Amino acid sequence: MTPARMAGAFVALLLTIGLFAGAAWLSTFPTYRQIPADTAVVKLSFSHGADRSASCRRRSPEELAKLPPNMRRPLDCPRTRGPVYTELVIDDKMTFAASLPPSGLWSDGPSRVYRRFILPAGRHVIVARLRDTPRTDGFDHAIERAVELVPGQSLAVDFRPELGGFIIR
Repeated sequence: MTPARMAGAFVALLLTIGLFAGAAWLSTFPTYRQIPADTAVVKLSFSHGADRSASCRRRSPEELAKLPPNMRRPLDCPRTRGPVYTELVIDDKMTFAASLPPSGLWSDGPSRVYRRFILPAGRHVIVARLRDTPRTDGFDHAIERAVELVPGQSLAVDFRPELGGFIIR
């Protein structure tokens, strides 16, 4: 190998090392933050279906007599679900309130929500409420909890009826 070729290979090696060093530096600088410093994230996220049995009605004897014998069920329950109404109050301020429609082609699936709220770090009082029955006032499930958020923390507000309702973790 001639000295010119060796020098060329050495220059190519230095350029390659420089390219990789530059890429490594750019991967750490500038620093990217998803949320500003001294803030935390509260996530309201759940998938829950409203109670179908609440909209069932009892068929009259005349209606049952008109039906074929194999279809004479005393209760007439529609396939669709109602909306789920939910509210999230943080520090006595209404942060989120919505009537969540059911999903699915026949509106028979669960209602879903995913929302992020960026809050300053510190102490906050979180109130989550949910109504999954046809009534128009009041709530079927509610929780109130004081939390201490640290910078960069992600706090989830979830709803699990099998675990007793709202879970804040």
